Amino acid sequence: MDWREHIVSDPEVLAGKPVVRGTRLAVDFLLGLFAAGWTEAQVRESYPQLTPESLRAAFAFAAETLGEEGFYALRRRAV
Repeated sequence: MDWREHIVSDPEVLAGKPVVRGTRLAVDFLLGLFAAGWTEAQVRESYPQLTPESLRAAFAFAAETLGEEGFYALRRRAV
């Protein structure tokens, strides 16, 4: 999927955070809903302007951009 058709970044909208085109719904906000246990049906019911494609685009954007980053394991400190 080409997420670029659905995800945009504009300095005038949410300080340039990636959002679903035509909305002020940030990708990180949507991913947070899913991380909190929301279902696709709940998200789409609450935000009817979203399409199945725009939600897939949010995941595709996250997958691609996270795949380009380097992550380093951090050790937990003993308490």
